[in-house]
Amino acid sequence: MKIMGIVAGRHNGNSEILVKEALNAAKEKGAEVTLINLFDYNILPCTGCESCTMRMGDVGMGKADHYDGCVLKNKDDMDKIMQVMQKQNGIIVGVPTYDLMPSSLYTRFAQRFLAYELSFQLKVGLVKEDPHCVAGLIAVGGSCHDWQTLSLESLAATMFTQSIRVVDEMMSTRNGRPGNVLLRDDQLERAHQLGENIVQAINTPVEERGWLGDPDMGLCPNCHSSLIYPGEKHWDGVQFPFECAVCGAGGDLVRDEQGKVHFVLAKNGLCRDRNKNESRELHLNEIVETKMDFFAHQKEAMAKMKKYREMRFPTVEK
Repeated sequence: MKIMGIVAGRHNGNSEILVKEALNAAKEKGAEVTLINLFDYNILPCTGCESCTMRMGDVGMGKADHYDGCVLKNKDDMDKIMQVMQKQNGIIVGVPTYDLMPSSLYTRFAQRFLAYELSFQLKVGLVKEDPHCVAGLIAVGGSCHDWQTLSLESLAATMFTQSIRVVDEMMSTRNGRPGNVLLRDDQLERAHQLGENIVQAINTPVEERGWLGDPDMGLCPNCHSSLIYPGEKHWDGVQFPFECAVCGAGGDLVRDEQGKVHFVLAKNGLCRDRNKNESRELHLNEIVETKMDFFAHQKEAMAKMKKYREMRFPTVEK
């Protein structure tokens, strides 16, 4: 039972303290634990070169017989981390919230995940065994929920490409200074419980695993996100009145007899569930179709490109 803690906050800061508390709880339950702080590693930003998605599409269509991976994998520490992370049964992520969202250090790390899409690597044999990894997410901020509204949802949205199921989340609030959380015993206890919940999930058969966090958290009954938005038509015509911005569940907002609003899933409301590998494969089909449409009209686009290549504006001197 292997569990990795991933911290994107300063050493001995609140995020690291809470992750250490959760890892210690897992260790007490018999887990083999590892801890990394992303500040200790060189992680280059994704360049948007599309090499990974283009190559995945080519392999998927039978136009290529192997996958080269990320073009940056020999230039920084990302590949080294991923080789270990993809062998974990559980991960516990602790990230400070900056202006509603997770820190840029974490998003730089997570936006490199696509080149390591787990379901694809399993399919082509680059990863030999699915660890059926589960996750506990911890967002830390100096204010209350109103200034962390995109934090946990943003963290959860980074889990899909690694086929990681989120089973617990906690928001650590009112911790503006390093060590502030040490004055909040309830939050330390909650982090400890999160660590125990990760172990419980790992020890539960994969098909029986479910949400172990606060049952009343969020609006979405599938991923417990609070972000529900009016649905729009998908590329293949599917549409719901409302959708979860995180997992893609579809349904409608309904008010009960007490006036409380619920997000009620449609009968086919989980057909776009991003937690499912097969649903994400539909998205890959969309990417491939969009790419092929561009190639069919590439000459037209390139003819218009000259205008923008020649545009010049004042800039900031280096």
